[in-house]
Amino acid sequence: MHSDTAAKGAAPTPTWDPQQYLRHADHRARPFLDLLGRIQALPTAPGRPARIADLGCGPGNVTALLADRWPDAAITGFDLSPEMLRRATEEYAGPTPGGGSLGFAPADLTDWLPEQTYDLIVSNAALQWVPGHPGSLAAWINGLRPGGTFAFQVPGNFTAPSHALLHALCDTPRWRSRLSGLGAGHSHVLEPAEYLERFTGLGCAVDVWETTYYQLLTGPDPVLDWVKGTALRPVLTALGDDRVAVEEFLAAYRDLLRAAYPAGPRGTVFPFRRIFAIARKEN
Repeated sequence: MHSDTAAKGAAPTPTWDPQQYLRHADHRARPFLDLLGRIQALPTAPGRPARIADLGCGPGNVTALLADRWPDAAITGFDLSPEMLRRATEEYAGPTPGGGSLGFAPADLTDWLPEQTYDLIVSNAALQWVPGHPGSLAAWINGLRPGGTFAFQVPGNFTAPSHALLHALCDTPRWRSRLSGLGAGHSHVLEPAEYLERFTGLGCAVDVWETTYYQLLTGPDPVLDWVKGTALRPVLTALGDDRVAVEEFLAAYRDLLRAAYPAGPRGTVFPFRRIFAIARKEN
């Protein structure tokens, strides 16, 4: 999330809040920096800068980090959320200091196909919102130049209390008629070994790993504040302008999170597992 991208067919399509998402920008950007650090040289040549796509670019803050690594690259961030694209364009679009360019465009990742050949396609915390993404991997690899790279990270914490409690609350009699299924885990996110198998089957050189970040969050109810920017978006969208329902749901979920993630003297520990994959297309 960067940001996360809503999946086609989801009901309702989440409305995203860039300001809320960016409240934990440092923690959200760290996995992308770890991913970026493991990407090897791209198949560029003198006079031919890299062409890069960022799938699910969100508010653009991590997309801009790509220009730090490849300052002369032509970089395009794609996202479905008008709110996220507006923020990204206002903050980051235009020429980059290294002679490259940074732009943003609308796209639904459920059916996005490369319209040109890329040296690098990346995605940061977005593919968990795209149920069919494992079926798109071959097309995305096909959209790479020989020697090019597809790299992504997705959350792997859908059985953690933050998500399990949300799912259980949405499925209680009080909320089932309005929210059933909205807090469900993302079963279409594969395990690391499954991504490894998919990419090796496509003839790629593959680097797959997982990391659990033990994040120390501060402030009142920081885990609730975190999920307001991500997992809670479908619920908040479904409840819409019903402020009474929103406040009732948030109060119930807040109490569950307080018990699951007790505050300590220096903050609240929020473990967060993430899955990483880098696939390099063979020459």
